Amino acid sequence: MHDLTHRPTALAVLPRTVAEPSYAAQILTTIAWVLGLTPTAQLTEAALEDALRTAAAGIVGHLPAVVAESATLRARAHLTPLTDITHAEYALRLRATAKETR
Repeated sequence: MHDLTHRPTALAVLPRTVAEPSYAAQILTTIAWVLGLTPTAQLTEAALEDALRTAAAGIVGHLPAVVAESATLRARAHLTPLTDITHAEYALRLRATAKETR
């Protein structure tokens, strides 16, 4: 019989999918990666929209439309329009937001 003197941690008993980031968080992380390809460029709405489309296609493009749309809308809600900021600075903010997004 096993000696259970130490209880397993909560994450150890949760299904793997619960511990993984949500699709919205994955989209935000991918947007940050796309923007990081041109780190010194100034952020524009067009660049942010292109990065969102690219990220959504890669992360949820293969999923049913309702799931993909829901995840994309959740990710879009975290995209704050900022001016006078580089892609690299915005990417840092997105990575921090993605960590908090479930």
